[in-house]
Amino acid sequence: MEVLGRVKLINPVQQVSASFKKRELVVTTEEQYPQHILIEFAQDKTDLLNNYNVGEQVKVSINLRGREWVNPQGETKFFNSIQGWRIEKVQAEAPSASPMTPPVPAAEAFEPATNFKEEEHDDLPF
Repeated sequence: MEVLGRVKLINPVQQVSASFKKRELVVTTEEQYPQHILIEFAQDKTDLLNNYNVGEQVKVSINLRGREWVNPQGETKFFNSIQGWRIEKVQAEAPSASPMTPPVPAAEAFEPATNFKEEEHDDLPF
């Protein structure tokens, strides 16, 4: 899965335990109702965020993770997390035409039909 949006926040690396580190990224989607999505990068993936800045357009490849936990009172709780594993910058689309796109001829390039008669019947079904 992927999340597209603009970087809102990049937190510093957190050393959670002697063998586990993570770094959090918040991406704001650009849709009618923008969402602020918290994405965690773990272990060696924390370095992927070093070359990104707040405000940049990004596409983040993610996995959804879920886990079950039983608290000391015996109640079962479920937790979800969004784990990032790749991030790339998204270039803004240029409004100008691509050099590979063939030009569209202007309307004046076509000659008007001179032999058209309204009363002639055609066999088209619409």
